[in-house]
Amino acid sequence: MNVLSLFDGMSCGQIALNRLGIKYDNYFASEVCKYAIKITQKNYPKTIQLGDVNNINFADLPKIDLIFAGSPCQDLSQANNDGKGLYGSKSKLFFKFIEAKNYLKPSFFLLENVRNKYIEEMNEYVGVNGIKINSDLFVQQNRVRYYWTNLIIEKLPERPQWNGNYYHWRRSYFRKNKSGVSPCLTAAIGGHTVPLKSENVKDKLTPNECETLQSVPLNYTEGVSNTRRYSMLGNGWTVDVICHILKGLSN
Repeated sequence: MNVLSLFDGMSCGQIALNRLGIKYDNYFASEVCKYAIKITQKNYPKTIQLGDVNNINFADLPKIDLIFAGSPCQDLSQANNDGKGLYGSKSKLFFKFIEAKNYLKPSFFLLENVRNKYIEEMNEYVGVNGIKINSDLFVQQNRVRYYWTNLIIEKLPERPQWNGNYYHWRRSYFRKNKSGVSPCLTAAIGGHTVPLKSENVKDKLTPNECETLQSVPLNYTEGVSNTRRYSMLGNGWTVDVICHILKGLSN
């Protein structure tokens, strides 16, 4: 099996494949962040890095059986009020996934992106309806994402009764998360110093704690600065969610 992963990041799709014991011959990855590439090659040195998706000639690739994609969400995110949606400078890369899917005609595909107001339009382009899954079904993190795939997804588990005290920094104060889970990890989760003042709050999450909240193997992101580790974990996939979806492939 040949796999093509667009916007591969630190290769969470590859973690999921290996966790499920799904064999593949070649894993082609398109990524531009040198730190994410470093972490991928540390853990999966046989990964074939293709560079910028805009420079890939899909005709040069062999038969592709599975395409992964987590296209950039900056212009789609509800946190970005000035976003230009699917036609913004970053999120328009969604159409490179559509181009790859239509040209390569893989047997299976999986696209991930944030909850946004363009879901119905994205459904039309992809050809299937996106399925909303919150990572808190699997890990102790509130992370709502949409997944588009032609794999049959098994019934989702019941949400556990999570217990924990997580706090969310809200520009000038801490807010306790009421649902017992961590707020959604972002690329900037550890990118600033939080003034604790008199609040009785523990230090910010460590990179290893963020790995646990993304169900990534401990120390997987070790080898770059903590700031880079936070960034790639915030941008990454919750591996347990991907494993649940890929059970349809292993079956």
